[in-house]
Amino acid sequence: MSENRGKKLIDSLKKKGESLEAEMSFFDHLEVLRWHLIRSCVAIVVFTGVAFSYYDFIFDKIILGPKSSDFWTYQFMCRLAERFSLGDDYCIKDIKFNIINTEMAGQFTLQINSSLLMGLVLGFPYLLYEVWRFVKPGLTDKERTSASGFVFYATMLFILGVLFGYYVIAPLSITFLANYTVSNVIQNQITIDSYLSSVATLTLGSGIVFELPILIFILSKIGIMTPAFMRSSRRYSTVIILIIAAVITPTPDILTMLTVSFPLFILYEVSILISARVEKKREKALMSRD
Repeated sequence: MSENRGKKLIDSLKKKGESLEAEMSFFDHLEVLRWHLIRSCVAIVVFTGVAFSYYDFIFDKIILGPKSSDFWTYQFMCRLAERFSLGDDYCIKDIKFNIINTEMAGQFTLQINSSLLMGLVLGFPYLLYEVWRFVKPGLTDKERTSASGFVFYATMLFILGVLFGYYVIAPLSITFLANYTVSNVIQNQITIDSYLSSVATLTLGSGIVFELPILIFILSKIGIMTPAFMRSSRRYSTVIILIIAAVITPTPDILTMLTVSFPLFILYEVSILISARVEKKREKALMSRD
């Protein structure tokens, strides 16, 4: 009886030790994650401070850029309309709306929010780098090799998405909504908060959407997504992409919607190729084991 009790006591102590070790390991991971997040926040705060220092240029040239008729997108559209005889509707020369402030601290909060927005955009690559540093120790050597370009490719896709959202989606949406009227009696007086949120949502949203190949790569690595499923769902994805393009750019002409949806179709096809490549590598690995 005493020997059985001793064995039970030893077994219970071992189990408690294992659970305590696992618990400590979990909290250690949380501590590591906390420091990664802290460093990312510090980087965003630093970039926010830089944006705050150069706010005059950022506000006049970047934030208010899509409101000016001298914006690069409008000039390019005018050249296209002249070259291919598309008509005066595609050459935007006047954007009829005024930006107003309706709150006492509106312009101060505008400077803070827009500087923080620029800090998020500029600090996003470093945030990806910290995410990679946190995930990297838990990967095998093969997984580290295959995902070694994660930060670079994710950053490039995000930058392309932000540029596409800023130079294509934002100006097309702003010009349509600003010039749309149901009556000549009503004048468009847009609050600065509404304008900033529209530009930020369209720009950052486009940057996040352009991360689709990275998401497909991760899902394919896990085994959730396959190229066969994506190819068979191409017709449904086409409808979804067109709906997204119609929501992002609420313009009545089909040319604008196709302009926005075209990069999304390319991203979807690239994602299929990425998923197929991951599947081939997995099959080769299984064959080598056999």
